[in-house]
Amino acid sequence: MPLPVTPLPPTFRAALAAADRPLAGMWVCTGSPLVAEICAGAGLDWLLVDMEHGPNGLESVLAQLQAVAAYPVTPVVRVPAGDAVTIKQVLDLGAQNLLVPMVSSAAEAEAVVEAVRYPPRGRRGVGSALARSARWNRVDGYLADADEHVSLFVQVETAAAVDTAAEIAAVDGVDGVFVGPSDLAASMGLLGQQTHPDVVAAVLRAFDAVRGQGVPVGVNAFDPTVADSYLEAGASFVLVGADVALLARGSEALATRFVGGEDPGRAGY
Repeated sequence: MPLPVTPLPPTFRAALAAADRPLAGMWVCTGSPLVAEICAGAGLDWLLVDMEHGPNGLESVLAQLQAVAAYPVTPVVRVPAGDAVTIKQVLDLGAQNLLVPMVSSAAEAEAVVEAVRYPPRGRRGVGSALARSARWNRVDGYLADADEHVSLFVQVETAAAVDTAAEIAAVDGVDGVFVGPSDLAASMGLLGQQTHPDVVAAVLRAFDAVRGQGVPVGVNAFDPTVADSYLEAGASFVLVGADVALLARGSEALATRFVGGEDPGRAGY
């Protein structure tokens, strides 16, 4: 007989529903399980393991999920794209919470929802007997209840996506929308100007559209003042830093203090 298995932890969807305040998190981009574990114990609400811009593959994502599992923090994995095969593999690793970048229409959101759901409601491949997702068939009723164990968030990060944010948020199976000011700024011809008034206005339009559908909305904001302003505007979840940025700025501060010279730090992503 297999040993009893602890039930799977609550999803990020459930954490947001249960929270009485916005949930604060940080990016984990190094690909290091050790760094992920350090961040997991910091007291933040959630971590975003990034496969889109970070050096993360399936093996490193698995190791990071295992490293943070002992801590009271919710891991979310950003897949590199809305590819159904990649989504299937990441879910089978045991990722319960996914963020899919560059979703610009309701049709794209619907396709991503199908990728995370088993037939007949979707097209996720069935491999739970072989996978950590169901703890190798030790989670009772995993196939029937899989939707309860997975939450899906999509990223609005272009001007076109802002225009269709309400339709994206209204798609059944989208549990939240995350606004990305960096790519949004780039799509508006304002590369690197995440706090430009026009970009901020577009972010706030997306907020209004998503919240109008009764769906949680989040945003990336490394500047504490900007983060505070977005929280005041109704963000339910925020990313307020990144492991790589903290290491870069911290090491630069040491160099400035003990070596001298101009601080080479640059504005955050």
